[in-house]
Amino acid sequence: MTSAKVKVSIQKIVAAYSAKLSQYDEDIFQVTPPINGWSYSEVYSHIFDASLLSLIALENSAKGKGEEKPTHFAVKVILFLGAFPPAQKYKVPKRLIDRVKKISKAEALDFILEFEKSLEDIYPLIANADKKIKTKHPRLGYLNAKQWLRFIEIHLKHHLKQLIRIEDSFQA
Repeated sequence: MTSAKVKVSIQKIVAAYSAKLSQYDEDIFQVTPPINGWSYSEVYSHIFDASLLSLIALENSAKGKGEEKPTHFAVKVILFLGAFPPAQKYKVPKRLIDRVKKISKAEALDFILEFEKSLEDIYPLIANADKKIKTKHPRLGYLNAKQWLRFIEIHLKHHLKQLIRIEDSFQA
């Protein structure tokens, strides 16, 4: 998949997050769902904070501030398929879990807008990025600029499914 198609996909997924955000009542936005785990608020906090951090890693790779390291074969498969393996449960790295907090809907919208602007600013760097220069992801290892973009898409899709599970738990 080309970087342009991945960018369009990311924009559509972010639009889905925005649409969902407008549907949630402020009073339930921060409530821990019946299935436990994160509230809507915490999902938005995590996904857009992690996405902004991923854009920084993408930018660093694109600007040559990385290393020439291999990408693991299993990670290449994830990037090719565009999804994490379904049966596997992923633990958020401690340094990222400590950043998750309950935020308001207004703060979530600000996060979305900041991500969209950052994506627009950083995306053009991908065209001239050296595929060999990579920065380290806390779980997946070394990714180049294009791989970071694809990871952002996969990660956004993954947590969109989590929002649907939370919605279903409130309706049960």
